Amino acid sequence: MSEEHEENEELKKSRLEYLEDLPGIGPATAQKLKELGFHTVESLAMATVRELEPAGISEKKAAAIISAARASIGVTFVRADELLKMRQNVLRLTTGSKAVDRLLGGGLETQTITEFYGEYGSGKSQICHQLCVNVQLPPEKGGLEGAALYIDTENTFRTERIVQMAKHIGLNPEEVVRNIIYAEAYTSDHQMFLLENADEVIKENNVKLIIVDSLTAHFRSEYIGREMLASRQQRLNKHMHKLIRLARAFNAVAVVTNQVMAKPDMFFGDPISPVGGHIVGHTSHTRVYLRKTAHGPVRIARLVSSPYLPEGEEIFKITENGIEDVAEEEKPKSSGR
Repeated sequence: MSEEHEENEELKKSRLEYLEDLPGIGPATAQKLKELGFHTVESLAMATVRELEPAGISEKKAAAIISAARASIGVTFVRADELLKMRQNVLRLTTGSKAVDRLLGGGLETQTITEFYGEYGSGKSQICHQLCVNVQLPPEKGGLEGAALYIDTENTFRTERIVQMAKHIGLNPEEVVRNIIYAEAYTSDHQMFLLENADEVIKENNVKLIIVDSLTAHFRSEYIGREMLASRQQRLNKHMHKLIRLARAFNAVAVVTNQVMAKPDMFFGDPISPVGGHIVGHTSHTRVYLRKTAHGPVRIARLVSSPYLPEGEEIFKITENGIEDVAEEEKPKSSGR
């Protein structure tokens, strides 16, 4: 057994499995924490002291509990060289298109949020469906050998599409569908509630992909008018920070889709911009703008922002098989680049 493997085994042994294992948490406190949406040690490690106050826990005790949870899963200050080693734990998930994977530096990263935005029909939900299938592939094929959690706010999820995609890449459609945990969110409050209570489901089902499709639809329809903008942005901020905490705690890929709005007063550049303003922009680590072309199934993916990747764009196509590369002979003479 290698030294690195032994270290990993020791780390697993030192991890506390249940809330009651943490010092200062008895059955009654554990129940109150679960009612607040903290079902696992991982979710507690990413909590703030203020978030535990409704459970009737003092500030001092809350800080001690969170500290113990963080110590259990190894959340602490580290040197940059140690961080480099930890970054090796970051995994990548294929989109199904080598061109788009290349644009994203090898695929979608775990522990971060990737945002796909674009107009209706640009392929946002199609990519989400494909990712639900691809995440179940083995690592050597670009997958994460895990399940998917899909929060649907616009009733766009279709199991028939999943079956089509699964058959094309040689997976058992029944097994693939079984490994997708689905929930339809009816309001923005319901959407937030689902995510806030997802930690146990994620842990028990080895979820490696968390999708919110679409992130902003309910918020946009419920918070109307300038006077409600601040309230909407605060709740969106809380929602997205919960998502990134889950992605980090469980080393999962987080994906959100976003609607767009037109800016008629913009005379230069693209008048289309994503909903959610700076809150969504700052919290999404990687933003990809999808748009249609005049060439039927062909789409353009533009990397708009990334912590370390350069801007750029690639073309791909959406077919019955799913997300695919465009063959050289199929490529339009001008892809808009």
